[in-house]
Amino acid sequence: MTTAPPDHNQALDAWIDQHFDDEVRFLQELVRVPTDTPPGDNAPHAEHTARLLQGFGFEVEQFPLPQAEVVACGMTSITNLIVRRRYGDGKTVALNAHGDVVPPGEGWTVGPYNGTVIDGKLYGRAAAVSKSDFASYTFALRALDALGVAFKGSVELHFTYDEEFGGELGPGYLLRHQLTRPDYLIAAGFSYQVINAHNGCLQMEVTVHGKMAHAAIPDSGIDALQGATAILTALYAQNRHYKTITSAVAGITHPYLNVGRIEGGTNTNVVPGKVVFKLDRRMIPEENPVEVEAEVRRVIAEAAASVAGIHVDIKRLLLAEAWQPQTGNAALVDALQRHGEAVFGEPIPTSGTPLYTDVRLYGAYGIPAAIYGAGPRTVLESNAKRADEHLDLNDLRRATKVIARTLAELLG
Repeated sequence: MTTAPPDHNQALDAWIDQHFDDEVRFLQELVRVPTDTPPGDNAPHAEHTARLLQGFGFEVEQFPLPQAEVVACGMTSITNLIVRRRYGDGKTVALNAHGDVVPPGEGWTVGPYNGTVIDGKLYGRAAAVSKSDFASYTFALRALDALGVAFKGSVELHFTYDEEFGGELGPGYLLRHQLTRPDYLIAAGFSYQVINAHNGCLQMEVTVHGKMAHAAIPDSGIDALQGATAILTALYAQNRHYKTITSAVAGITHPYLNVGRIEGGTNTNVVPGKVVFKLDRRMIPEENPVEVEAEVRRVIAEAAASVAGIHVDIKRLLLAEAWQPQTGNAALVDALQRHGEAVFGEPIPTSGTPLYTDVRLYGAYGIPAAIYGAGPRTVLESNAKRADEHLDLNDLRRATKVIARTLAELLG
């Protein structure tokens, strides 16, 4: 005769409710230490987080990265954190969230680093993406500890700091150096869907060279901006073609290209001799990154050749491959969906996302993964990467319960 495993959900939920004010204060502490990337001086936040985690009784392993590697990546300082909580023999479930975030920009109605709570929402840069999951994952693990149950297996917290620059010095570093190799991964996400695939991303810097000249005698120069305009027109025309390419992964539509930064010239009365722009090409899971990069380079070269005297330099800044749908993550996805529906009172669907994330780095090592955490239904709804980024604290509370329940089931 077999006995059904004990149901710990009610006890986990009760502990999270009782300690939720502490969880909110923890998140406020995390928001109040900036991690703008660039410049990416993120070791101070990691050290502050480690002290807070140690205050909860966790042993925290800190992995400061070699300065030369960090600077070569375009950042200032990185220290990655791992907390390992071993209950017994069995699977290891890792929980990964990133602390780095884009600078706040303009238009905020509250201080971006105050952690202000208004009408049940916590405002601040990285409040939603993804310091919220530093909090949800930490307090889910604390709730699991509080049960005092002899679970089977281990939980690891991976808090890393270079997702905005590609993750190679965050999870990539930890995995390459064999500092971790979990059996499952849950990564920072939102509360109303389980993400099971994501886009890839190619980022490039294009330098268009012409020849400076006085604006009174423009024919003595070569206008780099005119060359850049031809290239940009050709690149943006590709977006019309990309709309004809569709992905079979729900939640992902088609490839697209964006130019996010451009600079050049020296003065109003000078023909610009150089223009530099940076582009972002999102790749659906079905695309081949090598072929995509070759095509973008071809379009740039052909457009540049149409403007006499122009030549270009092309530098790849980032190549993040797509995270493909996995077959080995069914148990993880199913548990998150079931507990999500029980806690939120509505079905929690699976889908892909047009974002790219650090999960692809775990996927490259064959680690079954799912993206799930605290947040609204869409990135737009949270104002992530915009002014007044915020998190609904009720989503934080409920997502923490879903994570805790899922961990208890996977380690049961």
